[in-house]
Amino acid sequence: MATDWLGSIVSINCGESLGVYQGRVSAVDQVSQTISLTRPFHNGVKCLVPEVTFRAGDITELKILEIPGPGDNRQCGDLQQMDMGIPGVGCQVGPSQNGTGKVLKKPISSSAPQNIPRRTDVKNQDVIISPQQQCSKSYMDRHVETLPQSKGFRRRHNSWSSSSRHPNQVTPKKSGLKNGQMKSKDDECFGDDIDEIPDTDFDFEGNLALFDKAAVFEEIETYERRSGTRSRGTPNEKPARYRHDENILESEPIDYRRIVVPHNANKEFCTDSGLVVPSVSYELHKKLLSVAEKHGLTLERRLEMTGVCASQMALSLLGGPNRLNPKNVHQRPTVALLCGPHVKGAQGISCGRHLSNHDVHVILFLPNFVKMLESITNELNLFSKTQGQQVSSVKDLPDTPVDLVINCLDCHENAFLRDQPWYKATVDWANQNRAPVLSIDPPISEVEQGIDAKWSLALGLPLPLGERAGRVYLCDIGIPQKVFQEVGINYHSPFGCKFVIPLHST
Repeated sequence: MATDWLGSIVSINCGESLGVYQGRVSAVDQVSQTISLTRPFHNGVKCLVPEVTFRAGDITELKILEIPGPGDNRQCGDLQQMDMGIPGVGCQVGPSQNGTGKVLKKPISSSAPQNIPRRTDVKNQDVIISPQQQCSKSYMDRHVETLPQSKGFRRRHNSWSSSSRHPNQVTPKKSGLKNGQMKSKDDECFGDDIDEIPDTDFDFEGNLALFDKAAVFEEIETYERRSGTRSRGTPNEKPARYRHDENILESEPIDYRRIVVPHNANKEFCTDSGLVVPSVSYELHKKLLSVAEKHGLTLERRLEMTGVCASQMALSLLGGPNRLNPKNVHQRPTVALLCGPHVKGAQGISCGRHLSNHDVHVILFLPNFVKMLESITNELNLFSKTQGQQVSSVKDLPDTPVDLVINCLDCHENAFLRDQPWYKATVDWANQNRAPVLSIDPPISEVEQGIDAKWSLALGLPLPLGERAGRVYLCDIGIPQKVFQEVGINYHSPFGCKFVIPLHST
């Protein structure tokens, strides 16, 4: 009856407004529908008052944490030392969504390897609880029946069964299931006999040690070998593992030497991916350009392609998108373009025109000559339509350091230009300006160049340049593969997805 629940430790949930209380039941009033707790805890914190009383209408959920046995005289202060978060301790009674009560069993474990008991239909020695919509003390008095205890049954186990239901208990209904089917499933889940539950913990390691995995795999392998089926492998076989940069598909070995020249290369370079790019002599390079021009790759096309590639490289050296964007109008870069009266100078003028079109301040130096090449005249006419500045005297070059100097003064044939006064004055200005220098198609000469370059841009295939050429880059000027084959070069493009690639000395 009501007095049987005195001394029990319970947890009462009063909703979000009042919170959760824990304590020992000190009084239950059936008339006023109230329950009182001594030394209560509110949301895990000990209350200042010694006793708290709750009405049945304020209780949302009631959990019985411990039912004291006969002669159990523990004090209420023991509640503070209990672990109320362990699942399965005590029993939980509360209204569910469909009005039925929730019944939990306390798990019992064993310590020795043993068989898991099978479920039976014998259902006795149980405590039956059928909660209604509100959890109150009067509800416990009306709907709790305690069956006689027997051997092997302890009340503290708080084992609850749904096999025997009270007549007033609401049976859950689900779509597609009848009452009988639901009842049978509840019996299968909660209908274990107390006597069949072991009192020791289950030894998982001991039972796992009884399983000989190697013997089982050997038996499977033997059976598959005899039956002719494909073997799945043994535990000793380790599958092949690949890195993120490795191809899982088998492929032919990579040939890193895919460019072969008809003579022994004086110097070899390699790309970032490891492809070998041999150098060619100036005579072979000149022959290659001549054959390409015969097949339609005219000088104008080469000048345009060289100007585009050189301007792209120069824009990257100037800072790329970090420097050249509408927000950095005040940081407009300045490039000094030094050109001579030859084809190399025409390549520089083409590069300056593209740079000026990309909002770069270009200052073009070209000495005055009575007669100019037709290619230079054409390039100057296009350059004059840009915002670039053209000067013919070294005095008109800026006194302050510029962002980049592009050197196109030297050529392969006319070495006597180095003795001209304008050439020496231009070299002195470039060395004093202390700006980084980019050389476009630098020549090979026994006499050292007057201006040391930090970068050099080679066309098609590199020449055996020295250390004063700086870091060598290679640009694609559009020579077809069969043109290389016609001059005796076995060629495979090393550029990949780019038109300008860096080369490294081997």
